[in-house]
Amino acid sequence: QVQLVESGGGLVQAGGSLRLSCSGFGRTFSNYAMGWFRQAPGKERERVASITWNGDYTYYADSVKGRFTISRDNAKSTLSLQMNSLKPEDTAVYYCAASRSYYGEKSAMYESWGQGTQVTVSS
Repeated sequence: QVQLVESGGGLVQAGGSLRLSCSGFGRTFSNYAMGWFRQAPGKERERVASITWNGDYTYYADSVKGRFTISRDNAKSTLSLQMNSLKPEDTAVYYCAASRSYYGEKSAMYESWGQGTQVTVSS
């Protein structure tokens, strides 16, 4: 499996922006579909966005569509999540994950997970 490390989380005011990054190590990064998940206290982990191995398809949860953008740079083995117009409801621990599936529709399809990075959006 590929090892993943997230960075870029922090505290931001509502309406602000953050850019999360995820670096992959140990395996060929481009072999994996990649996803961003988040989990807030009292809520299930949800898929925020995902991207196929070659970046030809992206998915966004309805709650973030139009505000977040997922991207990847296979040459650098990195995954990014640009988050704009942040809302307090976006507050959660964000995880990047790698899947051998094509779309990575479900969390069970992901075999590698990062340690998570906290995103806190104040009102």
